[in-house]
Amino acid sequence: MAADYQRCAELIRQADGLLVTAGAGIGVDSGLPDFRGPQGFWGAYPALGRARIAFEQIANPAAFRSRPRLAWGFYGHRLQLYRRTLPHEGFQILRRIGERLPHGCFVFTSNVDGQFQAAGFAAERISECHGSIHHLQCSDGCEDEQRGIWPADDFVPELDEEQCLLTSDLPVCPRCQQIARPNILMFGDWEWRSERSDAQANRLQTWLHQVKHLLVIEVGAGTAIPTARRMGERLPGRLIRINPTEPQLPAGKGVSITAGGLVALRAIAAALA
Repeated sequence: MAADYQRCAELIRQADGLLVTAGAGIGVDSGLPDFRGPQGFWGAYPALGRARIAFEQIANPAAFRSRPRLAWGFYGHRLQLYRRTLPHEGFQILRRIGERLPHGCFVFTSNVDGQFQAAGFAAERISECHGSIHHLQCSDGCEDEQRGIWPADDFVPELDEEQCLLTSDLPVCPRCQQIARPNILMFGDWEWRSERSDAQANRLQTWLHQVKHLLVIEVGAGTAIPTARRMGERLPGRLIRINPTEPQLPAGKGVSITAGGLVALRAIAAALA
């Protein structure tokens, strides 16, 4: 294992730009729940477990039409949780690694929690491919070019956590007054407004064109929703994959670390030092 970490340090020294790719696993060390499998999801949300409502059913735009207070009970709880969660030390280790390199660091994440912004990463250097819970959009397809997506800063949900229900007023679209929903790509979602994420993706592509010796450090990106995982595999350059349960890596692509994110990042930092 020590040799693997020394190899990671060597790859960092050879790179001129760092792309961090992250899935849900990076948040586990910050205390965020792991929704892997129905039991993990229902353990975090017992009311949905009692009703046998799967993650795919509540993380769905149809839920905001049929059961808006239940849908916002789930997403309102997540919004509160992400607002109060402090990113773990591994985020700062990644920031410091990026600061060593001529082209710095960019983040590509399938997470919607805003943890990289909370950890101090520059907003213009983050690409959130599935959107952000910290932004809202109209659930009724309202076409407002100026305010199609807006920050959720003014929405402070009050909840009955036992029943997973929103008890305060539902957030509404400022133009048409229909129910607002998170600006997140959900399951079965043809209504997601992607303009914000598209602009982020364009900035990422511009940055990638500048980097000659790319290094990707992937943390906690699994195969269930493999968006972040595939990003690191298809790009040129070397890849450090950190994953305690799914560390498999294409031959010759880089270094595979079978460990949790924080443990591995601390060991990489020590090898660099």
